[in-house]
Amino acid sequence: MLGQQFYHETMRKVVVAFGTIFNNINIVRKNNSGTIIQKMKVPLAYGPAQKFLTRLDNDPSLKNKVAVTLPRIGFEIANLAYDPVRKLNRVQKFKKVKSSDTNKLDVQYMPVPYNLDFTLYVMAKNSDDALQIVEQILPYFQPDYTITINDMADMGIKRDVPIILSSVSYEDSYQGNFEERRAIIYTLTFTAKFYLYGPVTSDKVIRTVQVDQYTDSKVNAPSREQRYTVTPNPASADADDDFGFNETSSFFEDSKNFDPVSGTDK
Repeated sequence: MLGQQFYHETMRKVVVAFGTIFNNINIVRKNNSGTIIQKMKVPLAYGPAQKFLTRLDNDPSLKNKVAVTLPRIGFEIANLAYDPVRKLNRVQKFKKVKSSDTNKLDVQYMPVPYNLDFTLYVMAKNSDDALQIVEQILPYFQPDYTITINDMADMGIKRDVPIILSSVSYEDSYQGNFEERRAIIYTLTFTAKFYLYGPVTSDKVIRTVQVDQYTDSKVNAPSREQRYTVTPNPASADADDDFGFNETSSFFEDSKNFDPVSGTDK
């Protein structure tokens, strides 16, 4: 079982898709007369909030050439857990005809359900900036927002991934010291419900099904009586074509048996 290398980048796709949701948020700043004086796109980065806050504390004037500004959005993976509620039938398979060889199939067992928890941080130096960002996020989660991910491109599988908003909390790190840099933080927690896929194996296409029926009760040398054969119609059809079946029944009294090694009756 273990030892076969495979990597479908499923979790990576979920992380990228999650970040993409929040990578186009903008805020505006107005003067006392209501005229817009500044419009900016909120930076998005993967990483914990404490990492950015530590950077601000060490360089409150931001004179060093490191791009850390507020407002800013950061997110990170918080947890990964199996979800037994969404468990699928483990013996069912996905099948797809190989593009390089139509006589073979790519086969993959049903995926395994997992929940991936994210923590999203909205950091700003004033309340209005933070509220603008949060208000552009919350209306889309009621409480979930569904995205479509190209899970398995080789197998042609696309799957909807609901991202559920679990909670929202607020924190103001300003402690009253004039030398301290204020940071207002909204923490949003999400759960993405996705699936992990196993390796893809290869099987041959079955083009003939043959069943021999016996009515003799002899254990050592039973005699066949009837053969039932099913083949595709047309015979040149691929596994993913729209085709019918030819059914043939043959009757015997020769006491021969089919030899699967040679493919003949003996």
